[in-house]
Amino acid sequence: MSAPRVILVGPMGVGKSTVGELVAERLGCAYRDTDGDIVAEQGRTIADIFVDEGEPAFRSIEKQAVHRALAGYDGVLALGGGAILDADTRALLAGQPVVYLSMDVEEAVKRTGLNTARPLLAVNPRRQWRELMDARRHLYTEVATAVVATDGRTPEEVAQAVLDALELKEA
Repeated sequence: MSAPRVILVGPMGVGKSTVGELVAERLGCAYRDTDGDIVAEQGRTIADIFVDEGEPAFRSIEKQAVHRALAGYDGVLALGGGAILDADTRALLAGQPVVYLSMDVEEAVKRTGLNTARPLLAVNPRRQWRELMDARRHLYTEVATAVVATDGRTPEEVAQAVLDALELKEA
């Protein structure tokens, strides 16, 4: 059974997709994002799923997408920001090469302005981002093999830090 070479977790806007693509390129393998899998499978945006069906329905769809990806993918994999909320998913991540990309709220404001189409940040985004992180930070840390801070770093620097943290060599 194949398993991902690198799994990236962290909050929305931390750069999992950008960094994941760079890491995959450096490792000479493919990149995949479970949020992208969900959008392709559902034929609509994540924001639309949240609005139309609610967060519990989205989390169920997300859990299935993550479990499929973890079971049969051998490239670099990025998980949606809330994927680690599910206990079964956290159990599947045990022993895997998981890197938690972290950032503080000031960095989140700089990167996203916290005004993008993020359903969980619709009202008072700065406060909501802090509350989400307070609820999730320990879960990201729990599943992580390594933590890489992204604050003040370029995507290239973060990608190199991911490779270094997992002791992976470029292809």
